[in-house]
Amino acid sequence: MGTELDILIRNGSILDGTGKVPFKGDVGITQKRITEIAERISRDAAEIIDASGKVVSPGFIDIHSHNDTALPFDNRLESMIRQGVTTSVIGNCGYSLAPVNEDRIEMMKKEIDLFTPPGQDLEITWRTFEQYLDTLENNKTAMNIVPLVGFGAVRIAMGPAYENRKPSSDEMAAMKQLVKEAMEAGAFGLSTGLIYAPQVYAETLEVLELAKVVAEYGGLYFSHIRGEGETLIRAVKELIAIVEESGCRGGQIAHHKVAGRPFWGASKTTLKMIAEANERGLMIACDQYPYNRGATSLITVLPPWVHEGGIDAILENLKDHSSRERIRKDIESGIEGWENMINESGWDGIYISSVKTEKWAGVEGFSLASISETRDYADPADMLFELLLDEKGEVGMTMESMGDEDIHRIMKSTYTMVGTDGEGVAPTGVLGYGKPHPRFYGTYPRILGKYVREEGHLSLEEAIWKTSGFPAQQLGLDERGRIQEGMIADIVVFNSETVIDNATFMDPHQFPEGILEVIVNGTRVVADGKQSDELPGVILRHST
Repeated sequence: MGTELDILIRNGSILDGTGKVPFKGDVGITQKRITEIAERISRDAAEIIDASGKVVSPGFIDIHSHNDTALPFDNRLESMIRQGVTTSVIGNCGYSLAPVNEDRIEMMKKEIDLFTPPGQDLEITWRTFEQYLDTLENNKTAMNIVPLVGFGAVRIAMGPAYENRKPSSDEMAAMKQLVKEAMEAGAFGLSTGLIYAPQVYAETLEVLELAKVVAEYGGLYFSHIRGEGETLIRAVKELIAIVEESGCRGGQIAHHKVAGRPFWGASKTTLKMIAEANERGLMIACDQYPYNRGATSLITVLPPWVHEGGIDAILENLKDHSSRERIRKDIESGIEGWENMINESGWDGIYISSVKTEKWAGVEGFSLASISETRDYADPADMLFELLLDEKGEVGMTMESMGDEDIHRIMKSTYTMVGTDGEGVAPTGVLGYGKPHPRFYGTYPRILGKYVREEGHLSLEEAIWKTSGFPAQQLGLDERGRIQEGMIADIVVFNSETVIDNATFMDPHQFPEGILEVIVNGTRVVADGKQSDELPGVILRHST
C-alpha cells in the first residue's frame, strides 16, 4: 500500500499529548511528519521500531532551559536528548546571548563567563538577535530550539546595565528597539530574572515598557519572578500585572516554587492567583522541576548593592573589609524586598555544584556549612568570601529550600507544565565538569517514574500533556506536541514500567533508564537507548 515509510513504530501504547487515555497502534513517519496512525499499518518502512509494551508519546518540550550556554560547546545536548527532550526554550531568566553591544562586549563576556565550562572561552561573533539565531542555525543542534530575548542582555547592551537607576528616555528607546529587533528576528517573547543583577535594579515600569513591545508581536512574557520566598505573593502579582497591562499573549512563571520553610504552603495562594487571572481571560501558566533543591550562581546569595557595577565590582566589594561586614550584616538581618537565599536555606542548605580552580576542587557537592567546618573557618561567611574571590565569582550552587506539599500541589495544578531549568551536559568531554543539578539529566524520567508510577501524583496521560501538548499550546507550536497525522514527528518511546532518573546531587552525571527512542523532525537521534551523531534540530522562529 503506497510508498515506503521512513520510520514505522509498531504496537505501541500511544499517548497523543492531549491528555486522552492511551490507545494501541502503529505510527508511520514520512519526510519528517506523522503520515499515518492506525491499529495496524501494513506498509514497508526503511526503519522499524518495535514498541510492544512501550509508550509512544510526543517529544518533551522543555519550556524552561538554559541550553544556550551549552550549545556553543556541544550541540548534541546529551543529558537533554537522553531524557526525551526534543524541543528546548532558551534565553530564560533574562539571560540570552544576544543582543550584544560592541562597546559593552567585555561586560557581556564577563556575564557569560559565569556559566562557561572551566578553561573555555565563548567567542561572540554576533551582535543582533537575528545574527545570533543565524549562528545557531549554521552550527546545527540535536533538538529544536525556541528562542527568547533576555532582559538582562538588553539592559547590558543599551540600558543602565549594572547601575541601580531608572533608564533615561534615550536608553529606554534603545532597549525597546533591541526587543523589537529580537521579536522580528523570531523571538517568542521576553524573559526576565528579577533576582539577578542587573535586572534586580529594574522597577516594574521598566519591564512593562519592554513587555509592551513584545505584545505588539503577539509574544509571551517569561519570568524568574522577583522572589520565591518571603516576597513570593508580591512577585506573582507583579508578573500578572505586567502581562495584563502590557497585553502580552500570555505569561509564564519560571520554575514555580515556595522557597524557605517559613513560607511553605504559599502555593495555595499563588495557584489561586493564577487561576483567577485565567478566569479573567489572561493566559498565565507556570513550569516546575520535580526536586526540592534549586540551582544558580553562588554570587546570587550576595545583596543587590554588591552587584552594582558588575562582576569586577563584586570582587572589589569582597576584598574590602567594610563591605564584607556590611554583607555579613545584610545576610543576618535581611533587606526589604531582597530574596535572602542564605536566610531561606541556611548555610547547611546551600551546596557547591561547580568550581574552576584546583584549590577548591574538593568542595563540589558539599554544603557551605560543612566546607567551612572541614576547612577550619570560624565563620562560613569568611569561607564564602574567599571562595568567591579565588574563583572570580564563577561558582555554581544548589540550595535545598522546597517542601514536598508545595511540590505536589504545584505539580498537580491545571496551570503547571514541566521544565528542566537545566542545560545539556554529558558524563565526559568539556561539559562533564562539576556536580550539576540532577534535573539536567533526570527531570522527565523522574516525573514519569517517581511521580507517576511510584507515587501516583499524576496519571500518565496528565504527565504527557504537561510535558508536550501543554507547552506546545503555550508557545503556539501548532505542528508539535501531539501525535496526530500531519504533525511534525518529534516522538519519544519509553518503558513506563522502568523509566526513572539515576542522577543524584553527589553523582549527577548519569543518564536515566527507560528512554529508548527519541525522534526529532523524523530522524532517530536516540535508537535503542544510544545517541547518534545526528543533528536534525531546527531553530524555531516566532511569526506574528
